[in-house]
Amino acid sequence: MRIDAHHHLWHYTTEDYGWIDDRMKVLQRDFLPTDLATETAASRVTGSIAVQARQSLEETHWLLDLAAESSIIKGVVGWAPIASESFTSTLETLQQNPLLKGLRHVVQAEPDGFLDAESFNRGIATMRDTSLVYEILIFARQLEEAIRFVDRHPNQTFVLDHIAKPDIANNGFAAWEPAFRELAKRQNVHCKLSGMATEADWQTWTPDLLKPYFETALEAFGPLRMMVGSDWPVINVACSYTRWWQIITQWLAPLSGNEREQIEGRTAASVYRLAP
Repeated sequence: MRIDAHHHLWHYTTEDYGWIDDRMKVLQRDFLPTDLATETAASRVTGSIAVQARQSLEETHWLLDLAAESSIIKGVVGWAPIASESFTSTLETLQQNPLLKGLRHVVQAEPDGFLDAESFNRGIATMRDTSLVYEILIFARQLEEAIRFVDRHPNQTFVLDHIAKPDIANNGFAAWEPAFRELAKRQNVHCKLSGMATEADWQTWTPDLLKPYFETALEAFGPLRMMVGSDWPVINVACSYTRWWQIITQWLAPLSGNEREQIEGRTAASVYRLAP
C-alpha cells in the first residue's frame, strides 16, 4: 500500500490562484483526477488525500464530489470557516460525508498570533468530538505558535504539513530544528514528508541537501507518525512526481520493511481512517 497523503486539484484561474506567479507557469493550468491518475500509476500509488488549495466551502464540496467519483482519492482535507459562529452548523453538515477526513487553514499566510486567537481555538475545540484531523500549514517561524496551539488541544489529532516549511533555500536548518523537535514531542501530532523541494532553490537543490531534514523528521516523529505527500502539482516547479517518490524510496531503504510500509502508507491510512 502506497498512499500519497498530500496533493491538490484545481480549475486554474488567475483570480483564484493569485499566488501562482510567473515563476510558476507550469502550474497555470487545470490539474484534475485524470492528471493525478497518470502520476500515481507511474509511482505505484494506490490511494491519495486531496487537500484544499482555496479557502472556500465551494472547493471543499468540489473535492468531495471528485473523491466520490475517483478510485484513487480516498479522502479530502477541506476548508471550513473554523473561526466563525457558523462553524458548528457547517461542521455538522460536512462531517456527514465520510470522505471528509480533515480541515485545514492557510495559517502560513496569516499574521503572527493567528493560532492564539480565541475564535479559532473555539472552532478547533468543536472538532474534538469528531474524527476529523486538523492540518497545520505554517512556516518554520510559526512553530512556537503551533506548539502553544497544539497544547491547547491534547485530544485533537494534528498533521503537520511539509515538515513546517523550513527555509531550506537559505540554510534554515538551525532556525527550524529545535522547535520542530519540540513540536514532535506531542504524540497527537503527525508529520508529512512533503513540500521540501519547493522550499529549497528550485534549480540547484539535491536529495543530499534535503536529507538532513528528512533524517531529523524521522528521528523526531518516528515511522508511526510519519507519512509521505507529494504536494503535487506544486512540486512540479522543482521536481517531478516520480522523482519525489524515487527519492523517498532511497531514503527509506535502510529501514525495516514494516517501517517503510508504515511511512509509505499505513500511517496515512490510520490517521485518515481510510477504507481497506
